[in-house]
Amino acid sequence: MIPRYARPEMTAVWSDKNKFDTWLQVEIAATQGWANEGTIPQIDAQLISDNAQVNSDDVITYIEETHHDVTAFIRSVSESLGEEGRWIHYGLTSSDVWDTATSLQCIGALDLIDRSVSRLKEEIKQKALEHKDTICIGRTHGIHAEPTTFGMKLTVWLTEIGRHQERLQLARKHISVGQLSGPVGTHASIPPEVEQTACNFLGLSVADATTQILQRDRHAFLINCIAGLGGSLEKFATELRNLQRTEFSEVEEPFTENAQTGSSSMPHKRNPELSERVCGIARTLRGYALTALENVPLWHERDISHSGSERIILPDAFGLLDYALDILTGVIHGLKVKPERMLENLNLTNGLVFSSKALNYLIESGLPRQDAYKIVQTAAMKSHHDRTDFRSLMEEDEIFRKQLNPQAIDEIFDPHSYLVHIDETFRRIGLI
Repeated sequence: MIPRYARPEMTAVWSDKNKFDTWLQVEIAATQGWANEGTIPQIDAQLISDNAQVNSDDVITYIEETHHDVTAFIRSVSESLGEEGRWIHYGLTSSDVWDTATSLQCIGALDLIDRSVSRLKEEIKQKALEHKDTICIGRTHGIHAEPTTFGMKLTVWLTEIGRHQERLQLARKHISVGQLSGPVGTHASIPPEVEQTACNFLGLSVADATTQILQRDRHAFLINCIAGLGGSLEKFATELRNLQRTEFSEVEEPFTENAQTGSSSMPHKRNPELSERVCGIARTLRGYALTALENVPLWHERDISHSGSERIILPDAFGLLDYALDILTGVIHGLKVKPERMLENLNLTNGLVFSSKALNYLIESGLPRQDAYKIVQTAAMKSHHDRTDFRSLMEEDEIFRKQLNPQAIDEIFDPHSYLVHIDETFRRIGLI
């Protein structure tokens, strides 16, 4: 990941050093399996466990000669051992090590993502509770619809994040597997018992059936889960971007006064650049999801067409998601919410947003729906075109005045009457 979008912990998971260290874990696990079967002397397995090391700088240097990552890695590890070094990579093929280690790296990266998702969820939860009763206009098709609350908006985000957490847990299950099954998965050079012992040692399940590789539907599902979460982050960020538009001005991203700048030419600018950054990252993640899907169909027992792209999409997808989660968490934490501006915007249409309740009350009073709809729409269209008060126009209608008493009319035009069941939603998702 480019340094601007990189966070240290996630970068460490996908570093060359950690990759080769993880390969070494797999190699050590294999020797433990062989020792249990009696093929490798226990003393040699112990020496390997105690002394085996890999120098990532040396591996990179050796790759220039071998043009092969794993043989360069084996050479470096062997240099740290004595005669027992001959057992390193015994019976294995490169993908046994690479794919099993990649699963471990993915699990480590998922641990970081899980913590970041939980932090974002907590920030949204706190903002939702804080603004449970902060009235604002709800919009459909970008047009004023009915009153809602800012907290109610955020409850939808919370439940959406919860579904992504479930998907990521399933992706973790699918990727928490290893294989040490030899060149075409037949265990001709390494028995299933060694594979089982090694995977147990690493905390992985054994893939039930393999070729030379773990099948890439696992990785495609994982990357698509990452892209799916990114899509929701973009959805949240897009809403925040729209609410920051000058014409709306209902929220503001954190902005460091007297230090931060929004434009090189316009000193007044306070752009929603953090939310925009999240949106751009999400689009990149969707591209990686497509690449991961294209890695599923490989030739025969395997080819290497998936390998080159995975060197990019796995670390970058995890890195970008981790960064986007951190950015959006900071935005939510420092978000400035403007209740007064929200009320101003709610009242922009001179009461038109209360039309549905006026319709429902007329129907409840006994008026046929079509007749009630006509009365309300006639007043609404006149209010819209003439920019006049909708309530006043409704009260000029004789049928409306006759059908409804003053208390009912007051309820129609009270935004709080739309929100009497908000608490139930908060209870349903466990916030109150």
